[in-house]
Amino acid sequence: MSEKPHKAGFVSIIGKPNVGKSTLMNVMVGERLSIITSKAQTTRHRIMGILNGDDFQIVYSDTPGIIQPKYELHQSMMRFVHMSLEDADVILFVTDIYEKHDEEEIVQRLQKTNVPILLLINKIDQASQDDVLLKIEYWKDKLPAKEILPISALERKGTDKIFELILQYLPEHPPYYDKDELTDKPERFFAAEMIREKIFLLYKKEVPYSCEVVVEEFKEEDTIIRMRADINVERKSQKGIIIGHQGEMLKKVGTLARKDMETFFGKKVHLELYVRVNENWRTSPKALNRFGYNSSE
Repeated sequence: MSEKPHKAGFVSIIGKPNVGKSTLMNVMVGERLSIITSKAQTTRHRIMGILNGDDFQIVYSDTPGIIQPKYELHQSMMRFVHMSLEDADVILFVTDIYEKHDEEEIVQRLQKTNVPILLLINKIDQASQDDVLLKIEYWKDKLPAKEILPISALERKGTDKIFELILQYLPEHPPYYDKDELTDKPERFFAAEMIREKIFLLYKKEVPYSCEVVVEEFKEEDTIIRMRADINVERKSQKGIIIGHQGEMLKKVGTLARKDMETFFGKKVHLELYVRVNENWRTSPKALNRFGYNSSE
């Protein structure tokens, strides 16, 4: 009896901000790789999560939400989206029960692609059956999707079906990564993302969007990881907000992030946080390059 052929490929998860892409990515990979908050545009990079089986390897890409770029950081984020489409073997186009895409350049691009598209209508737990059926009809005319699936990523409804369809459309290919790899990102990237997530959860308005976290030191010992991280802000006033009265807010960020890190890394974490003013870093090519946004990853 012959062995089953090995399948492998890249699956790009794309869609507007806040439709549930990161939640879906974490469900599909079975690990919490992408940060999740109720605020839009929390994902800034292309984050790969790798799911391995005996006869398959699925490389998922969580991407930033599709937006009209307003400055350099946004342009870099959209480059990650376009790059993920260029090497995709399957596209998961995530929308939700509320939204429409009337004008999107990305929809026009998808109308011309030969890559199989699975169109996922998320958040069906918040809608009636009639609303779901209307939304399916709306999208039938919009995109040449292989399948339109109503799902709830949060409640894990319909996600098993997505996995089956991905395997169906994935090409035969040897694995792209070692079978024990979970992601293409280094550990310090996830540490920085956990800190950034807490900033999004604890601060309001523009402040979280003006922050970028860089882990400057990451020393792993037998029983503990010692870490030093900088929170970069754009203005001096933002530095005061991040630190808070007598350092209380910064301490809270560190405490919450450290708990998540200890779960993620499976050992104790010693975390030192510093706040630095890096003026207008979101519009500075030099700063963006240093923070990993202009690399051709």
